Amino acid sequence: MPDYSKIHDLISHRIAIEYDTGAKVVGMLASCQPSSGPVEFVVIHDAKLFGSSGKLVREVKELTICPNVCVGFAVDEGPRGRDVR
Repeated sequence: MPDYSKIHDLISHRIAIEYDTGAKVVGMLASCQPSSGPVEFVVIHDAKLFGSSGKLVREVKELTICPNVCVGFAVDEGPRGRDVR
């Protein structure tokens, strides 16, 4: 399991968060939540989102994401509430 608390040391640095699909997010790490201990969310300024082909998909001024390993996702609202893990 990664040590997510070490992400705090990267504030004010340009970082890349890579995913198992090959997609990645690159930008300046602005802040972490919570402010101490294991990081659950990060704010990235001037974020660039790259698809699995390496092609730039989108640029945004600010992006809040979870840098942790995803273990599943499910429909939270709507006609079906089934798990899609």
